[in-house]
Amino acid sequence: MLRAMLLEHCSWPDVERYLELNNGVLIPIGSTEQHGPTGLIGTDAICAQAIAEAAGDALDVMVAPPIPVALAEHHMAFTGSMTLRKETLVAVIEDYTQSLFRHGFRRFYFINGHGGNIAVLNETLKGFSANSTGPDAATYTFVNWWAGPRTKKLRDEWYGDSEGGHATPSEIAVTQFVRPAAMKPVQRLGPAPKSQGFSSAEDFRSKYPDGRIGSDPSLATPEAGRALVASAVADITEHYRDFAR
Repeated sequence: MLRAMLLEHCSWPDVERYLELNNGVLIPIGSTEQHGPTGLIGTDAICAQAIAEAAGDALDVMVAPPIPVALAEHHMAFTGSMTLRKETLVAVIEDYTQSLFRHGFRRFYFINGHGGNIAVLNETLKGFSANSTGPDAATYTFVNWWAGPRTKKLRDEWYGDSEGGHATPSEIAVTQFVRPAAMKPVQRLGPAPKSQGFSSAEDFRSKYPDGRIGSDPSLATPEAGRALVASAVADITEHYRDFAR
């Protein structure tokens, strides 16, 4: 992962030389929110950044600094969670991409680590694409790191219904692999309530008292995390090459 071209680790002449050959950029986007009683609050951002760096290494594509805080209002009844307003997140995405466009980047590929970002990414990037025309047009897309065919197959085989909808063993496994020193001891937890919807942050906490939705993060292991990162990178590499044609 350290071999990836990280924008923040480059000098401006480095970026100019890169743009002579390649105008693509990977942008990790996650969230800063509770992930159950043992998961890291930064899980979604950590997963997105680690996988983006590994994919950037595999593809020889530059990786922009992550967007680590996004839409997480429904987690705000849990201490430490952070959120942006939708209009703020849209503005951040626009400012990120427009800054990079100004320098010559034209293929914007977001790697998402948070389900709550999907709708706004879909809407916003479609709008950008529709408004970008002509010979200097840019292209925009995003992927959810967990949703590619190889990665989904592993998640289904290993966790089944215990994957759940939040604080999942797959994302906890990835953080165990990439941030081992930060992880909490594995705990056997009781069954988590299944998904039943919610109307507010307070309603979320009332229905899911420890923050999990139908998941058993105690099934996570660093070894599984290593395999999940590898499968996500394989899925993303294949998808990015189709996108960049």
